[in-house]
Amino acid sequence: MRRLTFLLRPSWVIFAAVVVAFAYLCFTVLAPWQLGKNIRTSHRNDLIAASVNATPVDITGLLTTPDAKDTEWRRVVATGSYVPGSTVLERLQRLDDKPAYGVLAAFRLADGRELLVDRGLVGAADGTHLPPIAEPPAGPQRIEGRVRKSEGVIPGKEPMTQDGYRQVYSIDTAQESTVLGTALTTVPTGDRGGYLQLSEGQPGAFTPEPLPQLDAGPYLSYGLQWIAFGVMAPLGLGYFVYAEIRERRRERGTAPAAAPAPAAPANSADPVTIPAAPPKSNTERLADRYGGTRH
Repeated sequence: MRRLTFLLRPSWVIFAAVVVAFAYLCFTVLAPWQLGKNIRTSHRNDLIAASVNATPVDITGLLTTPDAKDTEWRRVVATGSYVPGSTVLERLQRLDDKPAYGVLAAFRLADGRELLVDRGLVGAADGTHLPPIAEPPAGPQRIEGRVRKSEGVIPGKEPMTQDGYRQVYSIDTAQESTVLGTALTTVPTGDRGGYLQLSEGQPGAFTPEPLPQLDAGPYLSYGLQWIAFGVMAPLGLGYFVYAEIRERRRERGTAPAAAPAPAAPANSADPVTIPAAPPKSNTERLADRYGGTRH
């Protein structure tokens, strides 16, 4: 055990603590974070793929099932009419890699409940100015779209009124209810309340956002990499400990013995030879390398 007492030195203790902390983060935070994103992305892709060829369902069927889950991306139809004067713009959007606005509105169903509808994107005039926004068609309408989950509220980005329009920074049903001053009915999604995103060619629709690409992304490989790093870090520590022990053994085996002191001269007239300094011991050489007293 005496051979391992060097591990009690502060430098080795700190090194070991950093390795253990890094491995712990790899297994408990970093790898689960990436693997969780891979699971969510794969689940989203499955929902989108299943909805492509599915027959649209009446949205009232979802509204009567408040505990429904996995409804996002489902194709639905709704019958009713747009609420006049309910236009809200979503700022800081992109269309064809140019500045754009998202156009939102309220849609009143036949039973009186109102839904939030994303009408799509309109490009900014000259890349900076708000273009004219056409009001949705009046009268009874039958619209088709997809259920989307509310994005949540961006901290520090409060709703505002500019250029004669109420404007927000994200699509959140609860926030839009406050902005419009009306109680919007949320579509059950199993998490945050959802809204309706119009499909292309529907009454009142602009350019819809394209569906996400159906690939899982790099999250699985990233998660496996963090697991590999968590395994390699302790192995690396073990290698450095082994290398240190091997180096100490080698230096102990090659350390020369101390030369004997020369005898005193028999005749005081003889010249006195000053003996050379004895070679440093193995312990002294290691102390020079690391500093301080060796153990």
